[in-house]
Amino acid sequence: MANGKDYYNILGVSKTASAEEIKKAYRKLAREHHPDAVGAGDKEAAEKRFKEINEAYRVLGDPEKRKTFDTYGTADPNMGGFGQGQRPGAGGQWGPFNYSYTSNGGANGAGQDFGDFDPFDIFEEFFGFRGAGGRRAPHKGKSLYYELNVEFAEAIFGAEKEINVESGKFTVKIPQGARDGLELKFPGRGMPGPQGTVTGDLFLTLRIKKPQQFNISGDNLVVTKELDFATAALGGVIEVPVIDLEQKTGIGSAKLKIPAGTDYGARFIIRSKGMPRLQSKGQGDVLVQVAVVTPKKLNRKQKELLEEFLKN
Repeated sequence: MANGKDYYNILGVSKTASAEEIKKAYRKLAREHHPDAVGAGDKEAAEKRFKEINEAYRVLGDPEKRKTFDTYGTADPNMGGFGQGQRPGAGGQWGPFNYSYTSNGGANGAGQDFGDFDPFDIFEEFFGFRGAGGRRAPHKGKSLYYELNVEFAEAIFGAEKEINVESGKFTVKIPQGARDGLELKFPGRGMPGPQGTVTGDLFLTLRIKKPQQFNISGDNLVVTKELDFATAALGGVIEVPVIDLEQKTGIGSAKLKIPAGTDYGARFIIRSKGMPRLQSKGQGDVLVQVAVVTPKKLNRKQKELLEEFLKN
């Protein structure tokens, strides 16, 4: 790169990343590396990294600057110490932000236009204030972000769990049919702000360890079952794991009839035995795919029977 910096690498995205992917990466990194989010001993390194992240987004978040950067390795022939200091005529400075900003395209013609994304939302969401030059008063308490481990049965049936977070203890309701990675928002359960301002929010991301018997795809269970050669050829009945709301663990089994002459990779469906639908009635399905296992060791009689079969 002409200025020695690879902005794509800084944000951890590919050169073909969409605008939304770039925005998402910026939000994530800005939260992680903001100087106020680290200990006193790490602030200097965090501030340096945060300036780098902010500089990268100022370029890649602007379609024209990104196009120029992709072509020449720089966003502007005159950008010089871009992001390293405040330029003449620029607005207030707060931490690593060295530019004036308004959501309608900038103040006094010097602002940076980020389209529909206000970079100060990072401060408002994470710290409860906008932060530009320290001139805007806090108007919301800090929001809190936690992960909550949930047992699979609790996710199947729903549950209430008491948690203890920075803002205190309270009971959380886990909805029936909850999925791993589901984020629950609890307005007003974050940290209180200054007098007369709104309390921040609490965000809980659910972490649910699924059983090994199946995978989960949306509302459906995906099961792979191995069949021996004889069952695939002659047909038979096998047992398949399903979600059974009559069982304490939430997991049961159902019988599946395998027709004679079933091929490797054949698929079957067991209706309404999958995951409970989140915020809706009923259950998804169980999708079963079979894999025929060829025997590696045959006794003499078995070999003779197969040879006789091939002759016919």
